[in-house]
Amino acid sequence: MVMVLLAGSFGPARLRILVAESDAVQARQIAAALAAGLLNAEVEIADSLTNAEARLRGVRFSALIAGAGLGEDSVERLRPLISGPLVITGASGLSTGADLTRRGADAVLPVPFSPSMTVESLVEALKARPALPESPQPAISGFAGFIGGSDPMRRVYSEIERVASSKASVFITGESGTGKELAANAVHAQSGRSGPFIALNCGAIPKELIESEVFGHMRGAFTGAVEDHAGAAEAAHGGTLFLDEICEMDIALQTKLLRFVQTGEVRRVGGTKAKKVDVRIVCATNRDPKAEVQAGRFREDLFYRLHVLPVQMPPLRLRGEDTLMLARSFLARLSKEEGRSFIGFDPFSERLIASYAWPGNVRELESVIRRIVVLNPGGLVTADMMPVEITNAVLSQPHGDAKRAKQILPMWVQEGRIIEEALAAFDGNIARAAAALDINPSTIYRRRQSSRKAAAE
Repeated sequence: MVMVLLAGSFGPARLRILVAESDAVQARQIAAALAAGLLNAEVEIADSLTNAEARLRGVRFSALIAGAGLGEDSVERLRPLISGPLVITGASGLSTGADLTRRGADAVLPVPFSPSMTVESLVEALKARPALPESPQPAISGFAGFIGGSDPMRRVYSEIERVASSKASVFITGESGTGKELAANAVHAQSGRSGPFIALNCGAIPKELIESEVFGHMRGAFTGAVEDHAGAAEAAHGGTLFLDEICEMDIALQTKLLRFVQTGEVRRVGGTKAKKVDVRIVCATNRDPKAEVQAGRFREDLFYRLHVLPVQMPPLRLRGEDTLMLARSFLARLSKEEGRSFIGFDPFSERLIASYAWPGNVRELESVIRRIVVLNPGGLVTADMMPVEITNAVLSQPHGDAKRAKQILPMWVQEGRIIEEALAAFDGNIARAAAALDINPSTIYRRRQSSRKAAAE
């Protein structure tokens, strides 16, 4: 192995270069030329196409220099395994060189060539296709299992930290697949409560069984109740009871839940004695809870008992670079689970992932990455591995510049919307909205007046 450093404008990132060449003398000469002409890189040599494939599947290389003598199908076999430049040396003639370029090579050096020409070609190829670091950048982790450092998620982290230590109920809203249960877990983890985290999906339990699941039952209370059973509320004593999809709860059971929230006492189905428990309640829904109240499907008094500390989970389409961070994290984890050796995404597949709207949010993204991992052997994720419906959806979108131009709104409009959304989240409480936005209450008064004046003009 020869240690070399890459000079020039490629920054401090360390490069790892693989030289795949069956001619041992030629391989050493190329490595020596790299050592003399480049800075901040590490070079390895593979003496066959099979060995090169094995190294590329096991390690993430920044660039590949491969001899044309490795085989007629070497480009097709190596290109999917390297996201950085692929330089082919020793091609016989211009027509062969053009063919290799069409098949995926970034540069082709026909015979005769010198090792120094290889270095020059690699430098030019690196300018056209920037090299990746030696290994993938670790995903930015928030806390309690979250991945992502976008502004919307940083606000979520801040909200969770503020509400965690309180005993008041937390109400988490957001589209399906945005991570509401993960947020509830984070609230519990940050709360310092020593009891368990008990989760119950109100939409997944039959209407006739959910009361028993929440509050428990006594033996003989109904057909099939062959023994006493402690419900989730009792099981969560000293900890947190998470009621997911709370708006799916039957209106009759909501009355009993309200009594429990008010008194902290549990009475099992078929029982006569009430038991006091210490439980912190966290709820979540993918619906608009206020609309459910207005429609008569959710009790207003229960809503105000539960909707004390709101947390809004942002959809994935508003989380910017978090999408690719999550995709890379899922790829690494699922590759390990499925026994595959994926190394990353090629530029076009990354653009597809970043451009797609992800209506199913993080859950949909994880499902797509799992499908890719299961159905493909490994290497670099390419665009043809992506589900066709995602490719079609992205390609049918309006041209980026035109779309972005239509989305640009005056600053006073955007500020006004942000302020009104914050006020709505805190039921018109200016002081709490200002605290959430990290501004003074007087700023809200001034901005609202300015917005009204601008709108009138």
